[in-house]
Amino acid sequence: MDTSTVVIDLLLRKYKSDQTWVRVALKQLSEEDIVWSPTPDSNSIANLIAHISGAVKQWFETVYFGVSYEDVDRSKEFDQGLQMTKEQALELFQNAYDRIIDVLEMMKANPERLLEQPYLDFPPFNSGLDNKATILDMLLHQFRHLPGHIGQIIYIAKMRKGQLQW
Repeated sequence: MDTSTVVIDLLLRKYKSDQTWVRVALKQLSEEDIVWSPTPDSNSIANLIAHISGAVKQWFETVYFGVSYEDVDRSKEFDQGLQMTKEQALELFQNAYDRIIDVLEMMKANPERLLEQPYLDFPPFNSGLDNKATILDMLLHQFRHLPGHIGQIIYIAKMRKGQLQW
């Protein structure tokens, strides 16, 4: 087994696992829990899911699924008081992670694509990556970034419900 396949399989397992954990946690929450934040300056689960969805749209859906970059409005993700139903949160999160998994499956079928640089014509990044980033760079960047938000979602869910049923 080559290294690229090992890395892709590891990423697939991690994203599928995180997707399951969040789905199980969200199903135990109320509508109010989804939009609740611990302090007035903190993010709610709705904010975190909007942010995850926005990141996936910006970095993956624009490249692989034809979403227009102009349709990506990242500025609203952290608006205080962002409203979202439980069903919307579940669907938005599920769709975002399905897209990451779709991209990883594409890379597994064609691992040489990991070194593509699809962001060269994008507006400049402000995320610690430059426009010369490869798909592997972006997958690893999101592998570092998104689990922090998954942890925040689970923590807020535990703050609201105490013990969650796994």
